[in-house]
Amino acid sequence: MVKYGFTYAGGLILGGLLVTYLAGWPWSLPFYLLAVFCLNFFRDPERVAPEGPFAISPADGKVVAVVSQANGSNRVSIFLNVFDVHVNRTPIAGKITCVNYKKGQFLVASKPEASDANEQSILTVKGEVGGVPTQVTFKQIAGLIARRIIVYKKAGDIVGPGERIGLIKFGSRVDVILGGEWEVRAKAGERVVAGSSVIARIKARGDAS
Repeated sequence: MVKYGFTYAGGLILGGLLVTYLAGWPWSLPFYLLAVFCLNFFRDPERVAPEGPFAISPADGKVVAVVSQANGSNRVSIFLNVFDVHVNRTPIAGKITCVNYKKGQFLVASKPEASDANEQSILTVKGEVGGVPTQVTFKQIAGLIARRIIVYKKAGDIVGPGERIGLIKFGSRVDVILGGEWEVRAKAGERVVAGSSVIARIKARGDAS
């Protein structure tokens, strides 16, 4: 459980108790339901990253787009609804080379234009996967409801595969940018799980382009 879950749920339970004392338990029921929602939303289950030359999903949610970009890279976009786990994880092991924050709008996160227009934190991890040097960039993107992006890591930190790197509060989106050395396995419409679902496999040295 992320600490924010206890903070929000504790405040709501206290509010419910106060309303129960002043007006009776039926009026306090919404407070208790919201407390349960917060405890569920901020859950943080343990995950085991699969071994192999893989890029792992950084977020729980639905793949809403897999897009080939002009520079030869591919973008995998994952939409998180309010019932998904919102703790984000690194797709590969390596060194975080940069963490950038970009101000922006709060469009519905499932819209294509949210990738560039919305407020976001952009992280790049550089490492070696399957003997192939690579770097993966991924974005924590705010949405219509999500108004706070939390990053646990900073540039220079070393991370393992599937390690926790941050959190987006409430509905949001995560984009992953994979270079030509990656074969994308994720498909639009499928659901993925942070820290355990494979979204791409590194190509053999002779196949990278």
